Amino acid sequence: MPDVRLASPQGKWVLLTTVLGSSMAMLDSTVVNVALPRIGRDLDANLSALQWTVNAYMVTLAGLILLGGALGDRLGRRKVFVVGVVWFAVASLLCGIAPNAGVLIAARALQGVGGALLTPGSLALIQASFHPDDRGRAVGLWSGFGGIGAAVGPFVGGWLVDGPGWRWVFLLNVPVALVCVPVALRHVPESGGGTARSSEAESGGQRAHGRFDVLGGVLGALALGLVTYALIEAGGGGAVVAVAAVAGLAAAVAFVAVERRRPDPMMPPDIFASRQFTAVNLVTLCVYAALGGFFFLAALQLQVVVGYSALAAGTALLPTTVLMLLLSARSGELADRIGPRIPLTVGPLLCAAGMLLMLRVGPGASYAADVLPALLVLGLGLVTLVAPLTATVLGSVSVVRAGLASGINNAAARAAGLMAVAALPLLTGMGEEAYREPAAFDTAFDKAMGWCAGALLVGALIAAAVVRRPPPDCKRPECLRHGGVTAPPLEGEPVRKRVG
Repeated sequence: MPDVRLASPQGKWVLLTTVLGSSMAMLDSTVVNVALPRIGRDLDANLSALQWTVNAYMVTLAGLILLGGALGDRLGRRKVFVVGVVWFAVASLLCGIAPNAGVLIAARALQGVGGALLTPGSLALIQASFHPDDRGRAVGLWSGFGGIGAAVGPFVGGWLVDGPGWRWVFLLNVPVALVCVPVALRHVPESGGGTARSSEAESGGQRAHGRFDVLGGVLGALALGLVTYALIEAGGGGAVVAVAAVAGLAAAVAFVAVERRRPDPMMPPDIFASRQFTAVNLVTLCVYAALGGFFFLAALQLQVVVGYSALAAGTALLPTTVLMLLLSARSGELADRIGPRIPLTVGPLLCAAGMLLMLRVGPGASYAADVLPALLVLGLGLVTLVAPLTATVLGSVSVVRAGLASGINNAAARAAGLMAVAALPLLTGMGEEAYREPAAFDTAFDKAMGWCAGALLVGALIAAAVVRRPPPDCKRPECLRHGGVTAPPLEGEPVRKRVG
């Protein structure tokens, strides 16, 4: 049984390590959007290159995140976490010194691999290291510090872009890793990989992560990558795009076939036998597709059309995360009392209203009268839906599969975001030079907000029609104050709580 106490020096070191590691990946997913206009200008990159700057990272992260968790359980969680941190730092260094857009995109894909190794490992280390009496508080602290990191990320990113330059958005990860790795090796106990088998045998949730489905992970990432390529490059047409689209769909079919036939698959198809689980993941796809598209385009809109600096654009987006940090716990408690159906219906509708309010954000827009109201309504929508969504995912499957269910939901959210970033410029008619033409970008942005609002409306309708109150032993997530808005928080062993 894990016996590290939170108040002990070792407990504080373990918490510091996991916060530093997860913050690297979380900050990177929030600050890069703010840097995109400057990256495009300095590297003479077109819009598709900027899309790939975001999506190359998301393709490998979304495709391999379940495999990353399984590797930690099989080979050792600390070992895989440390490898992930080192990998992420080296890839960040390559991003920071990239001489052109092609090298930057390749390095971003490598970053995603590192993120897939360290992201699930950070919470898994807390679950495996801390005494059960301290685990909930440790996860809460990890979640809170992560939320603070997500909140300051766009501000720090904007300051770096306007000051030392956009390359420091990536180079900043190197000194963080230089602190994180030696602390992890010295103070964090190893778990998984043959250590503490007896305690893992007592925890079905841990055993549920013990998969090593390399073929499934590769096929999933390949399907995402090829379909993303086809969507981004579709404007130019050609045989290569058609071949990529067909190959991507074939890889997706092969992924499903492999998962159905393997005795111990990475994503067991029978988990979707739960109507509630399937419905909540469909809601997740709709919500996070809209959010992924919004945060990709909003940072560009504020800089290209409204004329904000990178720092001002990053600061402008803070209200959504701040609201989540302040109010998510209360939202989770409310959902415990009334059930998830109303929050998962009302939340997307509020988010849709916030995105429609962004139609007012154009040349000469006032922050107080135009930008802030939209972000506040969007933030209230996120507050309403994020904690209940995670809790409902965990409550729709058995305790043994709670960690697996959370991983699938997280991967679905990231995949939805990257597909939105790939598809929205195509759907709205953005040309390759649109981000250099304020009028054209403004028109396309308005169309994109309509698409995003439509996706959220579909999510609300699914929730209203299908989602119901979970069984009495529904599990509440421990990460209620997690401030990330690009994907729901990964959950480990859940806290069980009876819903009244």
